Amino acid sequence: MSFKSLGLSDSLLHAITKKGYTEPSPIQTKAIPPILERKDILASAQTGTGKTAGFVLPMLQILSESKQAKRRPVRALILTPTRELAAQIYENVKEYSEFLSIESTVIFGGVNQNPQVRALRNGVDILVATPGRLLDLYNQRMLSLSQVEILVLDEADRMLDMGFLRDIKKILALMPARRQNLLFSATFSTEIKQLAGSFMTDPILVEATPKNTAAELVIQKVYHVDKPKKTSLVTKLISQGNWSQVLIFTRTKHAANKLSEKLTKNGIASLAIHGNKSQGARTKALEGFKNGTTRVLVATDIAARGLDIPLLPHVINFELPNVSEDYVHRIGRTGRAGASGEAISLVSHDEHDLVHGIEKLLRQKLDIEIMEGYEPSATPPAPKDEPRRSSGGRKPDFRKGGSGGGQRSAGQGGQRRNEGQGGQRRTDGQGGGQRKSGGTGGQRSGGNAPRGNSGGSRSGGPRGNSGGQRSGNSRPNKGNRD
Repeated sequence: MSFKSLGLSDSLLHAITKKGYTEPSPIQTKAIPPILERKDILASAQTGTGKTAGFVLPMLQILSESKQAKRRPVRALILTPTRELAAQIYENVKEYSEFLSIESTVIFGGVNQNPQVRALRNGVDILVATPGRLLDLYNQRMLSLSQVEILVLDEADRMLDMGFLRDIKKILALMPARRQNLLFSATFSTEIKQLAGSFMTDPILVEATPKNTAAELVIQKVYHVDKPKKTSLVTKLISQGNWSQVLIFTRTKHAANKLSEKLTKNGIASLAIHGNKSQGARTKALEGFKNGTTRVLVATDIAARGLDIPLLPHVINFELPNVSEDYVHRIGRTGRAGASGEAISLVSHDEHDLVHGIEKLLRQKLDIEIMEGYEPSATPPAPKDEPRRSSGGRKPDFRKGGSGGGQRSAGQGGQRRNEGQGGQRRTDGQGGGQRKSGGTGGQRSGGNAPRGNSGGSRSGGPRGNSGGQRSGNSRPNKGNRD
C-alpha cells in the first residue's frame, strides 16, 4: 500500500517523499483513512512505528481543505505530557506542512513565554502544547480555544499517569463540544479506554500491534549483577564495545546525575536529562547526544518521552522501572522505523520480581545472563506465585488525578518505594514500622508515633485513621509538570 492510496493530497505526498518515506507503517495505514473521514480515534501503537505521522498527516489535509479565517485561530490542538515530545511533534508538523498554507507553533514551560505569545498573536492553525503552559497562557488571555476542530492527546496514558487529568478536563471545557478527538499512545489500559469513551463520540479502536509488546527488532539482554557493580559493568560494556551512542535509564533524577558524573570521570562523555534540568540544559544535552559530542545520555522515564533519535543502537536499563509498561517505552527508543537495536537490563537481586512482572506483561521469557568478572553474590530468586501487577491491572482513582498511590517511575509522589518511603510496610522496622506478632491494637513497631485509631499509625507521619495513614502525598507529584 502507498501513501497515495490512503487519500493524501499531492502537497503532503511531496513532503513525505522529501523525508524519504515510501510506504506507510501499519498504524498509519489503519489510522489515516478514518481520521480523514472525521471519526474519533483511539489508537495504540509502539513507539517508533510512525504514530505521529498517523495523526499529523490527516490533520493537515483536513485543515488545508477547509476555509481559513483571516486571523488564523487555533483550529487543531495537540497536547503532550513533556516538552521534548511537544518539540518533536512540532518539528514533524513543520516538515509535513512545508508545501501547505498552514501555520503552527509550540508552547511549553521552562522557557520565556514572550516568543510563544508573539507566535500566537501572529495566528496559528495548529498548536502543540503541554497542559500547564497552555492553561497559563489561557488564563492570561493570550489564546483562545473556542474554534478548535481537532484535539489530539498524544501519550494519553502518561498524561493521566502524571496527574494531568484535572488539567485535561479544564482544557476540554474550553473547546467546542463538537470536535474530532484523537488519542494516541504506545499503551492503553482498559481504564484509559473507558475514560476516553466518556468524552469521545463512537471512537474507533486502532491497534497496529498487540498492546504492551516489545519491538520485534530489539534484541533484549538481561545481566544479573550486584547493585554496587552496575556502574563498572556499564563502563565496560560501553568502552569494550566502542559504543558511540547509548541511552541509559534510571528510576530517579539523583541516580541519573550520579551515574552521568561517574561515567564522565571514567572518560565517557555523558549528560543527564530529567525534570529538574532547565529547558535549555535539556535541549543542549539532546542536541549533543544527536550530533555525537555526547556519547551517553542518562535519563528518567518522563524526560525520555518524545526523544526521537534515528538509528539509536543501544538502550541500557541501569535500573528496571517499577511499572512494567515503562519497560516497553524504554526499549522502544531503539529498533525504530525498521532498524535493529539492543536493549540491555542490569538486574540486581532485589529487582527480580520486576523481571517477572515484565515477563508476564510481554508474555515472553527473558534469559538472564551473568557476565564473567561480575558474578553476583546471590542467585536469582524463584518467581513468586503472583507476580507484581503492572499499572494496567490497577483501577486508577481518577478523582485524585491519575493512579495516585500506585507505583511510579522516577520516584514520584505516592509511590510505594523499597526505601520505606510513602508509607510502605517494611520488614526491618523502618519507614512506617513493622507489624509485631502477638501485638494488640494493630500497633506497628519501629516507630515512635502515637497510637492511632484501629490499625495504628505509621511511624514518621500523623496519627492514623482506620488502617493507618500513609506518610507522604498520595497524589502524583506535579513539580515536573510542564
